[in-house]
Amino acid sequence: MYPSIFTPADHHSRYRLAKAFTKRGVLRLMCDLPKLDKPKKTHVNCVSLGKRLRKSSVPCFGINPNWGDYPEAVRQEIAQAARVFYPGPIYQQILAAAGKEIFPGNYYHFLGNKIAQTNLFELLEIPHPRTRIYYGRNRQSLIERDFNYPFVAKNPVGSSQGLGVFLIRGTEELSKYLVAQNPAYIQEFLPIERDLRAVVIGGRVVHAYWRIHKQGEFRNNVSRGGRISFENISPAALEFARSTALRCRFDEAGLDICEHDGGYMVLEANMVFGVEGFREKGMDIHEILAHLAEEGEI
Repeated sequence: MYPSIFTPADHHSRYRLAKAFTKRGVLRLMCDLPKLDKPKKTHVNCVSLGKRLRKSSVPCFGINPNWGDYPEAVRQEIAQAARVFYPGPIYQQILAAAGKEIFPGNYYHFLGNKIAQTNLFELLEIPHPRTRIYYGRNRQSLIERDFNYPFVAKNPVGSSQGLGVFLIRGTEELSKYLVAQNPAYIQEFLPIERDLRAVVIGGRVVHAYWRIHKQGEFRNNVSRGGRISFENISPAALEFARSTALRCRFDEAGLDICEHDGGYMVLEANMVFGVEGFREKGMDIHEILAHLAEEGEI
């Protein structure tokens, strides 16, 4: 059995996965889920603004830039809801301030924000490549004091799919990077051939796969030509991913994990993650989310 599907919150529990197809041929995951120590959430009075739960029974209203753009009946339904899924960065803090329970938690603030993620990993002492952020003047001399070439430089906010990630091999490349980036986000280069993308939702690893970079490319992203593999995924790696998400209180994230010096490190958390690895396994992320919502697991 593929080991990463619905890794239990209690790793001593056992899950049984049965696969059934809808009339449209879309894979639907049905699981016997053991009772957890905490009670399941009931979603009698909940709504979603984002459309990730569009295959569930939870009403999804979309994210409008202005509160007044919602019809009166929808505004009332949102206002009366105890729990709101995927409120978007526009409404997350507003609805939380109004006393709504929000899913996913620790999501929008960390979305694409590598500086915030690094600071959180370091605060919680979660293994993470050595990283420093540099502001203001004299950045180049400070970076060259702290790091040996080659090292990795990244756009600190907003980049994805391997864009905004650079292998810096010398002074000229560093100078070019610094012209465009202030602050500078600098990370040690790890000579790895692959990393593990582990998608954790509601405390469960729902999918995982290796991303293996193509020859001549140091980035493992599938969008940069990386190859997907489902072979030899260690339960220890899945447990590290699950534990990292729980400690960071990430309700939904695609964690990039690497093996290094006999252990595991988290490279970053992707709140918006690609679905090619799901497609290759015949899985539908929206069906998985719908199942978890209907079962009260998120």
